[in-house]
Amino acid sequence: MFEFEITGTSSETRARTGKIKTSRGVIETPIFMPVGTLGSVKSLIVEELEQCSARIILGNTYHLYLRPGIDVIDHMGGLHNFINWEKPILTDSGGYQFFSLAKLAEFSDKGVSFQSHIDGSRHFFSPEKAVEIQMILGSDIMMCLDFCIGYPASEKDTMDALEKTTHWAQRSHDYWQKQKQNSNGKVNALFAIIQGGMYENLRSLSAARITELDFPGFAIGGLSVGEPKELMYGMADYTLPLLEENKPKYIMGVGTPEDLVELSGMGADMFDCVMPSRNARNGQLFTSRGNINIPNAKYRFDANPVDDTCSCYTCRNYSRAYLRHLYKSKELLAYRLNTIHNIHYYLDLMKKIRQAIDNDSFLSFKREFYGERGRDKF
Repeated sequence: MFEFEITGTSSETRARTGKIKTSRGVIETPIFMPVGTLGSVKSLIVEELEQCSARIILGNTYHLYLRPGIDVIDHMGGLHNFINWEKPILTDSGGYQFFSLAKLAEFSDKGVSFQSHIDGSRHFFSPEKAVEIQMILGSDIMMCLDFCIGYPASEKDTMDALEKTTHWAQRSHDYWQKQKQNSNGKVNALFAIIQGGMYENLRSLSAARITELDFPGFAIGGLSVGEPKELMYGMADYTLPLLEENKPKYIMGVGTPEDLVELSGMGADMFDCVMPSRNARNGQLFTSRGNINIPNAKYRFDANPVDDTCSCYTCRNYSRAYLRHLYKSKELLAYRLNTIHNIHYYLDLMKKIRQAIDNDSFLSFKREFYGERGRDKF
């Protein structure tokens, strides 16, 4: 089961709210998906994710395929059973990992041959295999294998990545449709990915070719790969209107709280990023007034919560001074409490964005968002 409906729009921007309906629950959009690469949002248990109002999390096909292995997850009844998470899961195909581990990967029209970063063993992902693995995982939303390219990149190299991504999307689509027919339609949703680098003409070409295929949703890949922030926003703003309005639009691997506000205003529906959990482990906490670095000496005697406007478990129970002490002492509890706060902050921000869109007050919300940070724009 997979359905998407638009439930609200902004008269001042392209922002919209919606609902993604899956067999494991309804996801209100715009939504941020905490990243659980190996089947775990680092340091948190699923009950804590639920308390933070997480409605969907992200897993990674590449990493789960290598460890613990698809055979283990299949034996345990799928990823949901394995990690004790009953709500929806989206899985990336591994395309970004092949980009980030490019020295270990070889690309061809057939797929990607790669060396494990764990033990050096050789493996191969075809577009069909990437979908097959995600079906074994039991992903509610699967992603096509794509060829992600970094910044800067020549138009020729970007075109080559686009061609491979398009060819792989067609093969993924054909394999997915065949599996749906063989299982009486009981195969979960598959999203395709738009590439094209920082070239508007190639983004247009990629969107035109990919949207010809009947995918339930579309993602924009190849952003936040080293380009300036203004260029990333410009390319997202150009590409989002090229995608079908009645299907979810997912910006992959993005980003900061400012990114979520800006891109929601452009009409994006879904986001994921490791930033809230990774930054938590590095002592950076997100607040309504901007970021704070909890190891700083000025918090040594600070009895205040991280954010006095936040209702998360950490802010209700612990002071900045205590969190600083835990972090400086390398206590494991620091990672857990910091991550609870950051994940809660991100998901609460998305809730406020949805409310502002539904109230048709998105621009005033945006002005207030930046005003609390002492700024007038990103």
